[in-house]
Amino acid sequence: MTPTAKAQWQIHLCVVLWGFTAIFGKLITLPALPLVWWRMLLVTATLALLPKVWRGLRAMSPRLLLAYAGIGALVALHWLTFYGAIKLSNASVGATCIALGTPMTALLEPWLAGRRFSWRDVLLGIAVLPGVALVVGGVPDGMHVGIAVGALSALLVAIFGSLNKRFVDHGDPLAITALELGAGTLLLTALAPLMPLLFPAFSGTLFALPDAHDLGLLLALALACTLFPFALSLVALRHMSAFAAQLAVNLEPVYAIMLAIVLLGEQRELSPQFYLGVAIILGAVLAYPLFGPRRPIEHPEVLATAENKDLIG
Repeated sequence: MTPTAKAQWQIHLCVVLWGFTAIFGKLITLPALPLVWWRMLLVTATLALLPKVWRGLRAMSPRLLLAYAGIGALVALHWLTFYGAIKLSNASVGATCIALGTPMTALLEPWLAGRRFSWRDVLLGIAVLPGVALVVGGVPDGMHVGIAVGALSALLVAIFGSLNKRFVDHGDPLAITALELGAGTLLLTALAPLMPLLFPAFSGTLFALPDAHDLGLLLALALACTLFPFALSLVALRHMSAFAAQLAVNLEPVYAIMLAIVLLGEQRELSPQFYLGVAIILGAVLAYPLFGPRRPIEHPEVLATAENKDLIG
């Protein structure tokens, strides 16, 4: 097998594993807040064992430390709303809403990351809107709140992904990831007492050890669906183009929905109208890299904190 072919298999394995994040969000019985808190804590603790991470943190200026910590707060809120959307609807709806992050990024990145404005990006974003309308109309009324929370999660992806793009060249990627997830863990710890008042559907006890079922799933979520594909994607990107990687990564919502049908039987909860809307949204997302120059990906590993792993360029 050639290195390029091997890289293709590796990146698709990463995407399948990332697709399981939505499934784990539905299977783990913890509310959204403790679920995200444990996931971020486990990943941060693992990264803290690496001496390279500590060297990278010591090399950063106080201004950069604060900037990355602020981005980490947005990451925490993104994950909180992502899993909140899944709890309020289902895994298929949550994964579909995250696909909205690509058109939102088209509008926000020029201002947040200093990228040139692109009408092509805006038109592709507009093309998503009919799909969104079909998705909303294709789910039971009780899931509409989940769609709204999922759209907020996609907006947070667009914001922190664009900010990561702006600051990513100023620090070691592993150190940045550890700092962002560590800051996110601290933010959720501070917000925990307020959650029953602000968002009771998301709240839950942080410091109580999860039962064996949830703990096993959390370890799989943190290690098998976060750290392992994080490392494997770096290996794959040495032997494939940015275009090929982005096209594969944009398939994550497809894999998530397929897994939800097979493992959770969610097709019984959703209408054909929903899946038509999904097809329109994913068609626009997959078309995105086809209409423009193939830009190199700069430190994509840092962007792996996004649930859809959108390789923003």
